[in-house]
Amino acid sequence: MDTNDEREVDRVIEERFSAFRPDAGWHPNLQRGLGLLRERRAAKKGRRRRWTLIATGAVAACLPIVAFPVTRALAERCVSACVQETAAVRQLLVGRTSSVSPGNTYVKPGDRQMAPDFTLNDASGLPVKLSEFRGKVVLLNFWATWCAPCAQEIPWFVEFQHSDEQRGFAVLGVSMDEDGWHSVQPYIREKRINYPVMIGNSEVASLFGGLHAIPLTLIIDRSGRIAAVHAGLCSRNEYESDINAVLNER
Repeated sequence: MDTNDEREVDRVIEERFSAFRPDAGWHPNLQRGLGLLRERRAAKKGRRRRWTLIATGAVAACLPIVAFPVTRALAERCVSACVQETAAVRQLLVGRTSSVSPGNTYVKPGDRQMAPDFTLNDASGLPVKLSEFRGKVVLLNFWATWCAPCAQEIPWFVEFQHSDEQRGFAVLGVSMDEDGWHSVQPYIREKRINYPVMIGNSEVASLFGGLHAIPLTLIIDRSGRIAAVHAGLCSRNEYESDINAVLNER
């Protein structure tokens, strides 16, 4: 059919729709048609209204976060915390070995690398050197007071320090807070942290791959080698399993 030929179009319409003429037995139900039209328009308006409310709520929730520098910085930190490049961090610290994968943080003794050594001052101003803990299994935790997953893990570490200290176990915490002891000292008292806490710096961060994600927790064996890496929030059972596995090594 030539759609540019108006006569041809009229002829096709006449043939196709002749059966729907009133004299062919068909009669339109105007009331039913108008009712269906109203229902469809109402449903469409309802869907549009729901999406408008959802979008408005999302914008309202986000505005306080992005409007102020403090909350914006906090949001950026929380988004980056414990979710960035978990597998990459593990590979960087323990080497590209087949025994390391995102689901298995324990590293076989033959595949382990030495943990970078460093010295930082604790809350009393006394120097703490990582290598001086050789002979003990060490849980080394990089954290910050603004990190919500860190706040969930720290009470576990306090309990581990209390329950496993007699087995040759020690916890060390390195805070990456920008304002240092100003935030960390009250936090230590609030959480009743019973292990040494130090303030980290860029030099120490660079030794551990830049610390692009926190919390970052390493379990170091008695020889000073990295036996397990936990990047991001992990379950208590994961920590306990790796700690006990390294403590039981002979």
